[in-house]
Amino acid sequence: MKVIKRDGTTVDFDRSKIVVAIQKANAAVEEQDRIDQVSIDKIAEYVSKRPRPRLLVEDIQDMVEHKLMEAGKFNLAKAYIIYRYNRALVRKQNTTDESILSLLHNDNKELAEENSNKNTVIASTQRDYIAGEVSRDLTRRILLPEKISKAHDEGILHFHDADYFIQPIFNCCLINIGDMLDNGTMMNGKLIESPKSFQVACNVMTQIIANVASNQYGGQSVDVRHLGKYLRKSYYKFRRKITATCGDHVSEEIIEALTQERLQDELRSGAQTIQYQINTLMTTNGQSPFVTLFLNLQEDDEYVEENAMIIQEILRQRLEGIKNEAGVYVTPAFPKLVYVLDEHNCLRGGKYDYITELAVKCSAKRMYPDYISAKIMRQYYEGNVFAPMGCRSFLTTWKDENGEYKFEGRFNQGVVTINLPQIGILCQGDEDAFWKMLDERLEICYEALMCRHNALLGVKSDVSPVHWQYGAIARLKKGETIDKYLNGGYSTLSLGYIGIYELTKMVKGCSQTTPEGKDFALRVMTHLRDTCYKWRDQTGIAFSLYGTPAESLCYRFAEIDKEKFGSIPDVTDKGYYTNSYHVDVREPIDAFSKFSIESEFQALSPGGKISYVEVPNMSQNLDAMEDLVRFIYDNIQYAEFNTKSDYCQVCGFDGEIIINDDLEWECPCCGNKDQSRMNVTRRTCGYLGENFWNVGKTKEIKARVLHL
Repeated sequence: MKVIKRDGTTVDFDRSKIVVAIQKANAAVEEQDRIDQVSIDKIAEYVSKRPRPRLLVEDIQDMVEHKLMEAGKFNLAKAYIIYRYNRALVRKQNTTDESILSLLHNDNKELAEENSNKNTVIASTQRDYIAGEVSRDLTRRILLPEKISKAHDEGILHFHDADYFIQPIFNCCLINIGDMLDNGTMMNGKLIESPKSFQVACNVMTQIIANVASNQYGGQSVDVRHLGKYLRKSYYKFRRKITATCGDHVSEEIIEALTQERLQDELRSGAQTIQYQINTLMTTNGQSPFVTLFLNLQEDDEYVEENAMIIQEILRQRLEGIKNEAGVYVTPAFPKLVYVLDEHNCLRGGKYDYITELAVKCSAKRMYPDYISAKIMRQYYEGNVFAPMGCRSFLTTWKDENGEYKFEGRFNQGVVTINLPQIGILCQGDEDAFWKMLDERLEICYEALMCRHNALLGVKSDVSPVHWQYGAIARLKKGETIDKYLNGGYSTLSLGYIGIYELTKMVKGCSQTTPEGKDFALRVMTHLRDTCYKWRDQTGIAFSLYGTPAESLCYRFAEIDKEKFGSIPDVTDKGYYTNSYHVDVREPIDAFSKFSIESEFQALSPGGKISYVEVPNMSQNLDAMEDLVRFIYDNIQYAEFNTKSDYCQVCGFDGEIIINDDLEWECPCCGNKDQSRMNVTRRTCGYLGENFWNVGKTKEIKARVLHL
């Protein structure tokens, strides 16, 4: 039997702790109120024989109290309660020593696996994690109601980002980069005026990105179309200078050619500034800024031609990659790229198809960009096309006082995710019982989400001037509260969900790829979405259903439930739950059918979603990928490609990395054995997050992969 401690960690059951606790309570009461050693042992034995693989430590203590009172030892039970209380006071003084020391000694597996973008060995990252452990501890013990902390520990729900909850900061956002560039901003008390050239605009934008990332905990997105006007400014600046230098001595054609040459240099330098600065800057949370560039060509945009040039150059440089320490071009983690497909670039003879062809080549080699269908997105969001926040979380529609839709400068307050398979397991195929329990647990999720909302009420703009005073979100006065941006739908609260596939298996005995399973799964999704709408109508806050891209959470929920309920075929036996509404990777289904099925679920998940398919050896299948891109445009809002190929960052080998029985990896091309410099995809049927595995994991996880 395993015991869940108050800090959320799991340890082996130790009956001696019960014995010692009762003995200490015994010593605190009169002789006639004491219990003999045989009875103490019987109580410890009673607890150890409970038919549960996991118990909360509070549950164990409740059993002991019940047994003492059952024996008529009321004074002893009172002494035991006082002992518990005193122990709780000791715990409240400090419960983070062990986790922090293990972090400093580089043997904290949980943190090492939590975020593959963070290296827990680096001092700056450790500093963020130390602060995070303190925040997590205070959140669990003091800030959250006990019911919610207990629900989190039991895997009923997941309270995301508890390591930042004590701070007055939010999740993710769409930076109002157009306003900040056009009207200027402030950073570190210094005025940053509107740029006069493309190169300077790119530099200012990356500084804004780093500053924003240091004052929130989730991802951010910027729409690069705001850079188009600055590329045009550079064009006119170069042309004036060349004309002034050459005068009437050279022809108009030569002046234009010289201007274009200078402009191309400026374009390359500016795009390189974005890529290199984002990858070399370090935010205060110990990693590169988690930022997405939104690549959207709008034909009615005054600067559409300049933006086409910018997007093409960003994709060209991403295709090339960035050199690592060995001088080999590798794929950078950031910025993420999201490319919008529209009538003019959906590979059907459109004006900008050449850019999409480049995007497909980039996806084949570098895994990015992801793709958004403007046609489908307009159907879901009242005719609008806008960026996801960071990567996959979408805002709801909102209009300003002039009746204009607004997306940039808005944000998400936080996320709580519900464990759907656990409800299915507990209901044992009884659909009526499922719906009842689902509503009960949704109410707990609502309370948890309101904790996030209430924690931000009363926060003043001074906590993050770049967000609240200088344009990233708003331009409030010093000392002004942010409350008006928390209500009325301006910002969102996200209800995440894990395991539609496993839930459907438990309740209906089939997957959502069958007619019966799909009908049930869609009804569940509709209920989740409508519950968010009900909360919105009750509170005026924009609750939204979010297909959580939380790969580690797929494992956490599954591991908790496997310990609780044992190995259930095609549910807990896999060691993971399927992310959000996704069809399980082991289902025999082709890419087009997968997108078709999942598109119906995307329509019901307005707060965020993405679907993916695997294309083996993508660089060898560009025609097939282009066919899928056309299909994405016509059928599904948001999609990405993954590959089954391994990749060595030292020599650029794109094949299958050798993994021997001792879990040692070796590139068959250059002999590289440094696992931190390889990407290895899943083997056979094993599921690794979003079907792609960054190897910065522990040996325990590698063993699981090798086994699968």
